[in-house]
Amino acid sequence: MASARVTGTTAAPPGTGRATARARDWAEIQERMLVPLYEAVHDRLEVGPATSVLGLGCRSGLALLLAAGRGAQVAGLEPDDALRGLARERRLRVGADRPPEADVARSAYSLVTVFEQPPPGTEPRRTVAGAARLVLPGGHVVLAAWGPRERCESAAVLDVARRMARRSGARDPFELSPPGALEDLLAGTGLRPAGGGRVGCPFAYPDLESALRGLLATGLYDAAAEFSGPALVTKELEEALQPYLRPDGTVRMTNVFRYLIAERPR
Repeated sequence: MASARVTGTTAAPPGTGRATARARDWAEIQERMLVPLYEAVHDRLEVGPATSVLGLGCRSGLALLLAAGRGAQVAGLEPDDALRGLARERRLRVGADRPPEADVARSAYSLVTVFEQPPPGTEPRRTVAGAARLVLPGGHVVLAAWGPRERCESAAVLDVARRMARRSGARDPFELSPPGALEDLLAGTGLRPAGGGRVGCPFAYPDLESALRGLLATGLYDAAAEFSGPALVTKELEEALQPYLRPDGTVRMTNVFRYLIAERPR
């Protein structure tokens, strides 16, 4: 069996240095896997110079950067210090828990995106209700989730996080995947469904080390690492990736993500 020598996230010392290394692993390795999702949403809603975008949980901001490249006015919210710092390095206006100072005069946006699953302890309905309060009449909120488990080869790899977290509060990545799950989050928000779609987002890495670093940077394995220890989680994750390791050393898993567009009536 091939063995990966992980020099990024998993080998970094505890504390700020490790948080920074993991944030960079997300920005440099994992974030680009979701570009097909971002671009599909931007195409569907014709994001351009007339669009004002707020990304909730925008992480290091690639989706916002792509929207800005289309001429949109963009801002974001990201509670993680290291990820927010990387977004700001990209010259994006990103605040911790409220819109950045440059956006104080703007009380709402024409598009609010929630591409990332809320972290454990955060109720998804509250996240959606908050997004609804920040969108203009006639504007849109976009929610995203993993597609059907059976359509995602990464499901077996993500199962490591569930198994090794036991009952410590890890969130099931596929909890919002069943039909109607995203739509149910709109109840009581004043938003109404206005379309959606499915997008192929293959997870492709140049080698096993990059795959480990990228996946661990998602945060989905945090509860497992806390419960079972980082070294054991890394070992189990490496084992789970073996079926997707190709003869040339690359790693590839096909996946489907789904998105829901919700509209705030005028």
